[in-house]
Amino acid sequence: MYALKNKVQLIGNLGNAPEIKTLENNKKIAKFSLATNENYRNHLGEKVQETLWHNLVAFGKVAPL
Repeated sequence: MYALKNKVQLIGNLGNAPEIKTLENNKKIAKFSLATNENYRNHLGEKVQETLWHNLVAFGKVAPL
């Protein structure tokens, strides 16, 4: 069976300090929130800024040391 991989790049602002935990098998896990902003003009021509919050989890090598 083929392994599916998706890659996403989010650029934004950290909402809080990452919460880092060490699991029983000595692997690390990091949980954090990231805010991304989207700027556009609505149908009336007004500028709109929309902020989306992403709750992220990083495992293993990508979790901070």
